[in-house]
Amino acid sequence: MVINNELEGVVNDNHPPQQSYPVRTYKNLVLLTFSILFYTWGEPAFVLIMILSIIVNYSFGRLIDKFRNKEKLFLWLSVVFNLGILFIFKYLCFTLNNIGWFINKDFSSIKIALPIGISFFTFQAMSYVIDVYKKKVEVQKNLFNLGLYISFFPQLIAGPIVRYETIAKEIENRNENYDDFAEGTVRFIQGLAKKVIIANNVALVADAAFETPINELSMAFAWLGAIAYTLQIYFDFSGYSDMAIGLGRMFGFHFLENFNYPYLASSITDFWRRWHISLSSWFRDYVYFPLGGSRVDSKARHICNLFIVWLLTGIWHGANWTFIAWGLFYFVLLVIEKQTGLDKKKAWWGHIYTMFFVIIAWVLFRANSISFASQYIKAMFGISVSSLYSEQIELHLYDSWKYIVLGLIFIFPFNSIEKLKNGKMWQQLTYSSLLLLLFLLTITFIVCDSYNPFIYFNF
Repeated sequence: MVINNELEGVVNDNHPPQQSYPVRTYKNLVLLTFSILFYTWGEPAFVLIMILSIIVNYSFGRLIDKFRNKEKLFLWLSVVFNLGILFIFKYLCFTLNNIGWFINKDFSSIKIALPIGISFFTFQAMSYVIDVYKKKVEVQKNLFNLGLYISFFPQLIAGPIVRYETIAKEIENRNENYDDFAEGTVRFIQGLAKKVIIANNVALVADAAFETPINELSMAFAWLGAIAYTLQIYFDFSGYSDMAIGLGRMFGFHFLENFNYPYLASSITDFWRRWHISLSSWFRDYVYFPLGGSRVDSKARHICNLFIVWLLTGIWHGANWTFIAWGLFYFVLLVIEKQTGLDKKKAWWGHIYTMFFVIIAWVLFRANSISFASQYIKAMFGISVSSLYSEQIELHLYDSWKYIVLGLIFIFPFNSIEKLKNGKMWQQLTYSSLLLLLFLLTITFIVCDSYNPFIYFNF
């Protein structure tokens, strides 16, 4: 079984042969059309928001490039527009409900649906305009090409966040070829298997644990649910990233990696170098560094910069106090690591404490409220629980133990399997057979099981 390859095929530095302008234009228009149709199929009411985002950010990019004497004004207007759209659809109801709590007024009747993937395509659009302002990239003068960058369907609704500079050349000059298509297909199958075989099945255990009333939850079942969710969110999100990277490669685009075996991290700092790389690098480059990063005059200022970044990271993930608490929890851990030097140590116990706190943090992330998260974490330590062990463990492990074991196995890389594809003929045949078997098994799971939650569709 092959469910890894997280660092394979990063960016192809070789410049592909130039294609004629009309041919490339037609291909881009086809991809743009199907990307818009793809989003319309899932979000028919909100496709206009994405189209508006494309047009407005294209306009701001052109204005910044043309009027350099007023570039800062246009930059800030673009930031206000993008964050304004994000605020209205994602955070307005949350803000009103909290204001209502203070002034004793009910705003719960106001409901605003959340467009799928709005955080992803908004951050992509913002990074493009900011990079044009910084002269890191040339302005895109073709509206449809920029539209393709923002709306490209493989990573449109659940990431990774792709920088314009990563694929700027490939938008207008790429070479679709058999090798890339084959590698992309392999990567897609691996991602699909992660999602369908592992994530969907461990999700059943996680959901059962988190939906159990706290007064009926045993200590052991609380830990099982937390571990199951830890596996679920990794294989769900990294699986989708693999599929997006694979699909992009089929069409000649080389996206950067989004995961690097994060559960092997030796510190919390190391974990965030490996987890959701496209988001953490986005906040690093567009928030942390502009604030001064660690190169500031005082320790207090550095801590303040970290606080801002992790507050925003929590808010980005959702309009709930649990996400804010989750982000600030990591802020505290990272400050402790940087002040004590734990982030630079590579001891075996670093992996243990890192995973301990990562699992606790995922409970905060998964919970619907701070109160429930607090009660659930207490249950994990045997506080206010009905028992230390319950029959629920046996009931859920009976059906799901094999998927949990698979999850624990495939958080590690398996380079020996990958070596088969470049080996002798019988090794290549073995590799291809294993891949075909994996694909058929995945299709079987899809046909037989309708439970298919995508966690990061909510962001």
